[in-house]
Amino acid sequence: MPIYEYRCQSCHHDMEVMQKMSDPDLSDCPACGQPQLKKLISAVGFRLKGSGWYETDFKKDNQKNVAKDDAPPKESKPAAACDGAGGCGACPTPAAV
Repeated sequence: MPIYEYRCQSCHHDMEVMQKMSDPDLSDCPACGQPQLKKLISAVGFRLKGSGWYETDFKKDNQKNVAKDDAPPKESKPAAACDGAGGCGACPTPAAV
């Protein structure tokens, strides 16, 4: 169940409540009793980042990656030779004369 944050507009009391998404919003403040509670919008409490959580879950033996890519590997092109004049993109562009 999600955890929702509420703040009373009257006394500024903050609280967190675990509710179903289908439950109605709370309205009465438990601190002052006024019907001034407003639901706050806050950031999520988890993040999916990195090389992928699926790579570490449900592995068998020494299997490297559960989701395999059947596409052929991409060919890489060799980098252009640097002439030192700034044309390769890696060197700073020389000042205009």
